[in-house]
Amino acid sequence: MRLLTHNYMQSTVKGTEKGYPLKIEADKVEYEESPFDAEFVKALIPKLNYEILSFALGQIVEKCKQDIEEVQIPELPENIGEDLDEELLKKLHTVLFDLHVVEGHLICPDTGRRFAIKMGIPNMVLHADEM
Repeated sequence: MRLLTHNYMQSTVKGTEKGYPLKIEADKVEYEESPFDAEFVKALIPKLNYEILSFALGQIVEKCKQDIEEVQIPELPENIGEDLDEELLKKLHTVLFDLHVVEGHLICPDTGRRFAIKMGIPNMVLHADEM
């Protein structure tokens, strides 16, 4: 699961007020380099919740450092403005597209419901009593 995907996900368990942002418990993280496209990253920025992206990266950074030794995990600035240099765009690209949570859980902030991540795919299917 990429952090781009996480940025848009929320829990829909019955009784959930917001269900966003989902907390991440990463058991396995991988790095898979993808082609950098500065214009594409720029176009995504207005659609992202940057605060949640930083929150998500903070939750997986230690696991990234353990699992991914060959790549330096970028640190994101507290805020981003209108002036987006190529270095920042590359950092955002790495965080959004190249870091993959392969195994772990997403946790609803309201109910504590845990959603498994297996082989990079989050399972958000609800049981009948949760709908």
